[in-house]
Amino acid sequence: MEETIGVTETAPIPLQRSEPLLDHAVRYTEERHWDVFAGTWLESGDGREQCSCGAAECPVPGAHAAGKEWASQASGSAVQVRRLWGKNPKAAILLPTGRTFDALDVPDAAGFLALARLQRMQRTLGPVIANPAGRMLFFVLPGAGAKVPDLLRKIGWQPAQLDLVARGEGEYVAAPPTRIGGRGSVQWAQPPTAANRWLPDVEELIDALAYACGREAAAERARRTT
Repeated sequence: MEETIGVTETAPIPLQRSEPLLDHAVRYTEERHWDVFAGTWLESGDGREQCSCGAAECPVPGAHAAGKEWASQASGSAVQVRRLWGKNPKAAILLPTGRTFDALDVPDAAGFLALARLQRMQRTLGPVIANPAGRMLFFVLPGAGAKVPDLLRKIGWQPAQLDLVARGEGEYVAAPPTRIGGRGSVQWAQPPTAANRWLPDVEELIDALAYACGREAAAERARRTT
């Protein structure tokens, strides 16, 4: 039986099996046909973990692109993936957005609320990532970035009011089980399965995500005034 981490009222997050990062990266290419590329990694030194990039104040240690040419290095070839992780088995697994999927990026408190609402409404859901940096990413069809501002206005929200960002072309996300130094591992809140191979369009999720982000923004304002 797969172990889980309990989370709010939603389905629990499955813990990632202790397999090499290479195995996960290959699975993403072979089973989901996602492009992947190898990022930075964590190194031990001075009694703590440091990012391979060498920056003392790296914002996401061990979980970002290693160079500016990452987009050309991303590949859906399992052969290429094995070559990349053969060079460094500890490299982060990074997935470029704007190709086979975009990702709607929200605070995790809003994300778990939205996930619960969407499940109750029996909406189509794609994979969902829970990032230890306090973010959740909902996978949708490419092209979401161009649609989100108008969709939010149509349902009564100004985009600037909400912490809701569409990650698309020219961006990427860290995939499970990549570790972010000092924070933990990226996990699946909604893992990739045969049932969610076909991704939803952004229109199918935007109302629940906007509501959840609006509630979280209101709660944050209330916390600041108390």
